[in-house]
Amino acid sequence: MTDIVPIRRALISLSDKSGLDQLATGLANAGVELVSTGGTAAKLRENGFAVREISELTGFPEMMDGRVKTLHPKVHGGLLAVRDNAEHVAAMAKHGIGAIDLVVVNLYPFEVTVAKGAPRDEIIENIDIGGPSMVRSAAKNHDSVAIVTDPADYAELLDQLERQGGTDLAFRRKLAAKAYALTGAYDSMIASWFAFADQQQSYPDMRFIVGRKVQELRYGENPHQKAALYLPMGPTRPGIAQARQVQGKDLSYNNLSDANAALELVAEFRDGPPTVVIVKHANPCGVASGENLLDAWNQALACDNVSAFGGIVAVNRRLDGATADAICSIFTEVVVAPDADDAAIAAFARKKNLRLLLTGGLPDPARTGQTVAVIAGGILVQDRDNGMLTPDMLRQASKRAPTEQELKDCLFAWTVAKHVKSNAIVYAKDGATAGIGAGQMNRRDSARIAAIKAREAAEAHGWPESHTVGSAVASDAFFPFADGLLAAVEAGATAVIQPGGSIRDDEVIAAADEAGLAMLFTGMRHFRH
Repeated sequence: MTDIVPIRRALISLSDKSGLDQLATGLANAGVELVSTGGTAAKLRENGFAVREISELTGFPEMMDGRVKTLHPKVHGGLLAVRDNAEHVAAMAKHGIGAIDLVVVNLYPFEVTVAKGAPRDEIIENIDIGGPSMVRSAAKNHDSVAIVTDPADYAELLDQLERQGGTDLAFRRKLAAKAYALTGAYDSMIASWFAFADQQQSYPDMRFIVGRKVQELRYGENPHQKAALYLPMGPTRPGIAQARQVQGKDLSYNNLSDANAALELVAEFRDGPPTVVIVKHANPCGVASGENLLDAWNQALACDNVSAFGGIVAVNRRLDGATADAICSIFTEVVVAPDADDAAIAAFARKKNLRLLLTGGLPDPARTGQTVAVIAGGILVQDRDNGMLTPDMLRQASKRAPTEQELKDCLFAWTVAKHVKSNAIVYAKDGATAGIGAGQMNRRDSARIAAIKAREAAEAHGWPESHTVGSAVASDAFFPFADGLLAAVEAGATAVIQPGGSIRDDEVIAAADEAGLAMLFTGMRHFRH
């Protein structure tokens, strides 16, 4: 088989006609016969190109509202015939089938049709049948046929045609791989739409996870690991992956992962007062709500300014210059905000390595969806944790009821604990975290570590006492023993919020009553692994 295959006949059928004029000009100048379908043929004629209708090639008219036009032996025979196979060549001659050397196709816009909320009948009509069939036929026979599915490849196609009179095998193989990726993704979107949207199946028998690469990252979790960012096919919601990077170095895997953790937490406060979240290694190390972002920043930083060094900051408001200046006072890797004013952008510009990501909005913390994790030999899929509390959902377990401020602090601490790696303990006071204990193998150690961090913060700032004194403490899961609660009592907490449900609840409640704590049960757990 000759490596270079000349192009004598090209079949063009496009829903996206961008670049068509340049493509047709190059092909026509090379003497290539153009065969096309309805709308594409009309566009070519409008631009002055000689074109042969597909119905003239097949001897059959387009029919059934265009559903049947390219599904014909004279099309697929011309694509699939092995050119140096004597039997194939004889069959072509016997049935009047001409070879097709190039196919240029893009598919009906199923993804766009779904995204715009079209009715079911319109969505079904945008399931392409003939296009994927031609793509697959041409790609299978890539030894002889070039299949172009992306306008970005037009330039290389025309360059090869001009330089060497045809396409080379390496290019055709690359195009074939790209073509099968396209049809695979296209079919997966259709299957997913049927399963999730049309049939309302949360966990169908077949699951497709398909993404389009948008960026190769500097590295993965460690420099010896490669990494890339993919966007899901189909409709998406605003998030870190869609954020606009205003400035700074290229993002790494860890940058994006941590920035996402910060955004998800600050989104919990999107309808609340100005709030700042500081995250380090996917765990919050300081969260606060204040009169303004600068006030919230100062309180969040005060919780643990040691861990905040080299962290990720997220805010729930448009960033102002004063807050940006304050953030720049310490080394910060990434700042995430819905927007930023000119003064804030100018402040960050003085820190050339700091990445500023503007999301345009905050995701809905109550949104539905699923999360995916890869394990050895399989994939775990679960509903995302969108559980949220309101005061009427709480059950008073202790003799003493919480004060109004204790109730506010309990709910604040609980919201933060939802985003802390389990076992999670969060102390909060007056709308700010006082201490955070994350990722320990037992709850008592998390309570103690959080208290230690709070004491260190008090010493560093010269406060008369730790902010855990008079605080509310949240536990992401029940206290299996009273020891974790007693550690919180020792730290000075006066209220506690936890799921309840332990076989030793009575023992824990008794310890709370003896210490005079107000205790609330949520009936909801927030493990985060």
